[in-house]
Amino acid sequence: MKIYRSKKAEEHLLITYDQLLGMWGVNYEECDIQTRYGSTHVILCGESEKPILVLFHGVGDDSAMMWVYNAKYLAEHFRIIAIDTMGGPGKSRPNSEYGKGFDRAIWIDEVLDGLAVDDVSMAGTSNGAYLIQYYAVARPERVKRIVCLAGSVPASGGNVMKVMFRIFLPEALFPTKRNIERLVHKLLGANSDAFLKNDNLMEHFKWLLKGFNNMAMSYHKFIPLSDHQIASLRDKSLYLIGEEDPFAQMGGKEALIRYGMNVRFFEQVGHGINHEIANEINTMMIEYLGDGNHTPLASI
Repeated sequence: MKIYRSKKAEEHLLITYDQLLGMWGVNYEECDIQTRYGSTHVILCGESEKPILVLFHGVGDDSAMMWVYNAKYLAEHFRIIAIDTMGGPGKSRPNSEYGKGFDRAIWIDEVLDGLAVDDVSMAGTSNGAYLIQYYAVARPERVKRIVCLAGSVPASGGNVMKVMFRIFLPEALFPTKRNIERLVHKLLGANSDAFLKNDNLMEHFKWLLKGFNNMAMSYHKFIPLSDHQIASLRDKSLYLIGEEDPFAQMGGKEALIRYGMNVRFFEQVGHGINHEIANEINTMMIEYLGDGNHTPLASI
């Protein structure tokens, strides 16, 4: 499965990926972990003796872009492991086994095993929030706590693709400068300048829309969690959601309230919550997950 539509798109995306990494403002290292599904790219930063925090980005973006406003501050408290999703943009590269029955829990197992880490905290944005909820249910013994950004509980009855189409179309099909700006305004809240005024982010986003082959994520089948499984997450999870997030407005907010999850809503904030109000999100993540220097909060 090709990740990028053309060699030109891949070259531009990798150049802008590295430019965004340079904006993290923290020393980092990159490595590739071999799994049965291919090579998984990982970015590591923060002192190795600190508590481990594993980060997952969303669909149609990557680690370099997702954590550009967060990595430096989180790395002061955690050993950060930022993973490029298999089949997504970034530097992970699937092999032929990826299309023969991809199992996300086994994939994450093999990444963590390859890094020789266990008993971790996790945070994820959008689809990354789904990944960490799924994994925390599948492997509760490996996950201490999770923070879900711009993501709701993956209950049955929703139509994820229908919601995606309503939000991203038609702008994503025709990624002109004007349409990209319109899409950013649809996704983000009052502080859309956190994206629009960052030239490196906008350039990378442009090439993602132009060059990423969305079908490469088609093997990530949505598997809803049962009511019992969702309830098992209640005491180990925190959800941080923007009131202006279109996904929240199309049922995500209501589901979080219905299931009684530990959630905080933010006015005038959209789907790019960890970009839009980075300082506040960084602080809440550090306080909830605990950094080894103080007692983690049971609930904020």
